[in-house]
Amino acid sequence: MCSPLVAVSAGLSLFSGLALRSAKQEQARQTYQNAVTASQSVDESFANQQSTLGSRLKEEQASAAQKRLAKSIKGLEAKGALKTRPGIAGNLVALLDNNIDRQTANSRESINQSLESFTRQYRRNVQGLEIQRDSKRNRLQDSVTQAYNQIPSLSSIILGTATQGLSQYASLA
Repeated sequence: MCSPLVAVSAGLSLFSGLALRSAKQEQARQTYQNAVTASQSVDESFANQQSTLGSRLKEEQASAAQKRLAKSIKGLEAKGALKTRPGIAGNLVALLDNNIDRQTANSRESINQSLESFTRQYRRNVQGLEIQRDSKRNRLQDSVTQAYNQIPSLSSIILGTATQGLSQYASLA
């Protein structure tokens, strides 16, 4: 027959194990809720940062288009001024005309290369934002997983209670 002391001790051990399990479950639930909220914040932050980068790219594209147009207009004005200049004719006009075309084309190409470089940087920045977002999401998922892994199983509580009860019973006998 089991002594009342062993029974009370085993009951208290079972109760404390179940209380610990319940507390760990609540803690894991809170960790999950916090992770959901934080994940939403991460996504909002990512969207805002990506939108800002996209707006900056559009502004840069518009600026480049304006610069290209300005260079083209400047080239046309230089060609017009050249043709209205008295005393210049023949091969010299053709040479100067070609030089103006080359300078205008070089300026536009320089603007295009700058824009292409900016576009590549934009893509790298977006990739960096995606990596940051994914890293933050992974850390949140890890914290949730760790919280749920801290919950003791019912079988481990029962086994621990039984082991403690048998140990106390054996020491009394």
